[in-house]
Amino acid sequence: MAFVEPITIKESIDNVHKKNYLLPAIQREFVWGTDQIERLFDSLMRDYPISSFLFWEVEKQNISKFQFYEFVREYHERDNTHNPKADISGENGITAILDGQQRLTSLYIGLKGTYAYKLPRKRWDNDSAFPKRRLCLNLLSRAEDADFVFEFKFLTKKEHQQSDSNHFWFVVGDILELEKPADINKYLIKNGLLKVEDDKAEFANEALYKLWEVIHKNKSINFFLEKGESLDKVLNIFIRVNSGGTQLSYSDLLLSIATAQWKEKDAREEIISFVDEVNAIGDGFNINKDFVLKSFLVLSGFKDIAFKVDNFNQANMLVIEKQWEGVTKAIKLSFVLLASLGYHRETLTSNNALIPIAAYLYKIGSPDGFSESNKYRHDRKNIFKWLVMVLLKRTFSGQPDNVLRPMREVIDVAKDGFPLDDIVRKLKGSPKAISFDDDEIDNLLYYQYAQAYTYSVLAFIYPSLDFRNKFHQDHIFPKKLFTDKNLRKRGINEEDIEFYLENYNYLANLQLLEGIPNQEKSATDFDVWIKKKYPNKNDRKAYMERNYIPDIELSLENFREFIEEREKLIVSAFKNLLD
Repeated sequence: MAFVEPITIKESIDNVHKKNYLLPAIQREFVWGTDQIERLFDSLMRDYPISSFLFWEVEKQNISKFQFYEFVREYHERDNTHNPKADISGENGITAILDGQQRLTSLYIGLKGTYAYKLPRKRWDNDSAFPKRRLCLNLLSRAEDADFVFEFKFLTKKEHQQSDSNHFWFVVGDILELEKPADINKYLIKNGLLKVEDDKAEFANEALYKLWEVIHKNKSINFFLEKGESLDKVLNIFIRVNSGGTQLSYSDLLLSIATAQWKEKDAREEIISFVDEVNAIGDGFNINKDFVLKSFLVLSGFKDIAFKVDNFNQANMLVIEKQWEGVTKAIKLSFVLLASLGYHRETLTSNNALIPIAAYLYKIGSPDGFSESNKYRHDRKNIFKWLVMVLLKRTFSGQPDNVLRPMREVIDVAKDGFPLDDIVRKLKGSPKAISFDDDEIDNLLYYQYAQAYTYSVLAFIYPSLDFRNKFHQDHIFPKKLFTDKNLRKRGINEEDIEFYLENYNYLANLQLLEGIPNQEKSATDFDVWIKKKYPNKNDRKAYMERNYIPDIELSLENFREFIEEREKLIVSAFKNLLD
């Protein structure tokens, strides 16, 4: 391995664009955020070193031995986070990047690409929530943030076309069109940047010239070049370079090893594709590579399930490859089951809770139709009960391995359905016991509308609902009624107003309703709505029993008694369902 003549950023970006630079399969994916990219460009403008790079020269006759990927060019937080597989059928060899992918990708996106991230308070499935943004430099003033000198920002086209006395946004990629210093002056004159106040004109001139110098002139890409063709040697270099700090997670490292050791399948593509497939089930989940790798350690029967390099030796990796189809089917069936129980990315508070479910399904052969067949109704009931218990007890927080190991031991010897009672007994008396005392059950009442754990409590006390239908968390007494102005107008006592405002959003004022009835209910007073919806007394009584509505006066003026009495009904129901 030798240190060679450094190159300019322009040269490196051209090599990425021409696909002369590729990424070996052992590389992780692009993970930098816009703030990191902006900081990188500010560092370059200030002549700060950005560390050296490590390149691997692969000759044409050896390219087919390995798998390579292209750089991400148009990053999209939802639709384009994966590196496309590279076409390596050309006539020349390639240069693979062993260290520096995040920086090179950031430089490319900043100069030639775009970055689309989700806007706050917009839905994940809304395309307009992900506007494309280009990196821009403000040419009229320094950054307001004291950690920066130059103000770089990723902006939409509409944003960067707007200017004022302190902002003129230059699209950073346009510097590639300014091939010589004289082009800088032409640009400044054309855009009137030399006619502004003297200090701003001077800053604009210096900033734009400095950017040109950084991209076209300075040889700031310093790199070592490895010419060996041994994958073992390259893998060892990669691990040594990337495992010394926090910049590479264990799952990235272990996935790298898997990719290098699997014989028939491409581990990287299989795992990434599987993650995408699972996350698209139902209303969507949020698993990652860590979850998949941990699941395999547990389901494949390895004695040690810890995330460490020793567990990902060649023998173990070949076992995982052999069991890939069976284990992934069990995991997928587990998420299909959870989707049928109404769970999704917002309400599943621990992905690790799925692993024992998948282990059980794997043990019984991952039967098709498990989530709806009457044959497995009792199993589903016990799994749901167990799931609610471990989620509400936050059993998998801290060190999940300390829970996964004993649960796997119980599941391995189970002979008659999902072993809920045996798991409870196994963990009894341990810090991870999943039984509830009275105080813990009372504390469930403090969960509020739309909180992740609220769904588990509500779903548990509605065991007869078919959660394959869409259910909404509904305020029994509509939340629109709970304003100071309205409560005073309704004649609520001053001493009760604080109680009303503190409690209307808690569990005791929540129920699960199907979407259409919830829309019909809207902001109607509860006592008016229930009589209109259920004019027949027997139907009304049945609704009240299903939803734990106390048999009392149901006017807003009686809200305090309603809350107190319904809390008693919910606690009693929860205890009975636990038994």
